[in-house]
Amino acid sequence: MQGLPKLSVRLHGGLTPRHCVAQAQAAEAAGLDGIAFAENPFHRGILPAAAACAVATSRIRIGAGVFNPYSRHPTLIAMDIGALDELAHGRVRLGIGSGIGLAIERMGCRYGRPLTTLREAIAIVRALLHGDEVSHAGAVCNVQKVKLDYRARADIPIFMAGRDTQSLQACGALADGLLVSNMCTAPFVAKAVHILQSAAQAAGRPAMPEVVQYLPCIIQPDRADAQRRAKQAVAEMLPAYWALGQRLPAAKRALLEGSDISAAELATAVRRLKHGEPAATVLDERYSAAFTIAGTAEDCRAQAAAYAAAGVTELALLWVSGWPRPTGHSGPAGGDRLSPGASVRAEPGRGVDTFAPRTPPVWSGRGSKGARRPRWQPTLGMTARTPKILDRPHAHRWQVL
Repeated sequence: MQGLPKLSVRLHGGLTPRHCVAQAQAAEAAGLDGIAFAENPFHRGILPAAAACAVATSRIRIGAGVFNPYSRHPTLIAMDIGALDELAHGRVRLGIGSGIGLAIERMGCRYGRPLTTLREAIAIVRALLHGDEVSHAGAVCNVQKVKLDYRARADIPIFMAGRDTQSLQACGALADGLLVSNMCTAPFVAKAVHILQSAAQAAGRPAMPEVVQYLPCIIQPDRADAQRRAKQAVAEMLPAYWALGQRLPAAKRALLEGSDISAAELATAVRRLKHGEPAATVLDERYSAAFTIAGTAEDCRAQAAAYAAAGVTELALLWVSGWPRPTGHSGPAGGDRLSPGASVRAEPGRGVDTFAPRTPPVWSGRGSKGARRPRWQPTLGMTARTPKILDRPHAHRWQVL
């Protein structure tokens, strides 16, 4: 099937750095296009894990972010991302966004004028990466005669997170790509891409920005089982995103646009979920269809193509687990959780074998240079083989077997 987006694994601060390395190595062995880190307030910072993944891999792209310029000054962002890219031999892209205002204020940082802050931060970071001495007296950011003391790659891609019209226009004019969060429907993304590309054309950009969409993914031979897990994944995110939508109109539109779910239905679903009702009872398949990629291999292939048709160039997928953990396992709890329990499993010469829960790797032995190497423990014995989902001719494309 033609017209499919690139595919990457979404990693985040909820995973240990060691688990991130294991996932990155498996992703590279399976031929995926990249890994995409998401940094959230008060979770693990992603830079240690991203650096470890840069050393442990040689081909896949590494998306680092989304960093915000309130808690991490633009000069620090440039310093860190340039060094990470150097470690990865030019495979890094930067994600930058305005962050979660309430969380930023809890850290004692003043949050305000997010779009102006992003514009100024991107300008400072890009100039520093180009090797310029930067003096910038802006409305928010202020630097005087700052220059990196090492030569960073000048063209490190800068991706910007955003939903509302002004942010999308700024992204089209300034950034190399757009990062689209979870809980945004494909029809909403299609309209966002139109705004993005129109702004890029108006700014005379030589190439259209890329578009990366975060999504939970559940692939199962049993469609009903996949839908059950998908509903649980949505249930874990919906209350927070609905609350965000009450403050940000664009976040609310992202939930409603083309979902065939009314605002009243969403409000009722959130209330019932908060009261402890199970996701399978509260949510129907409209929710899983709007906010996840879920079903059989054929279902998931078609859904991926629909996102490509909406203008998405890369899907950063978070695999959803659904098996109980074994006795004594110190990883995430069982049940259908947005957790590292469902891992990409790669075996030499076979691409991705299954999407099955794995216990964490056991670190044993040493390589030729003294580096510790992972040795996989067995799976939990519930590996469901699925037919190919994405047929791609090249080794650096993803095939799920």
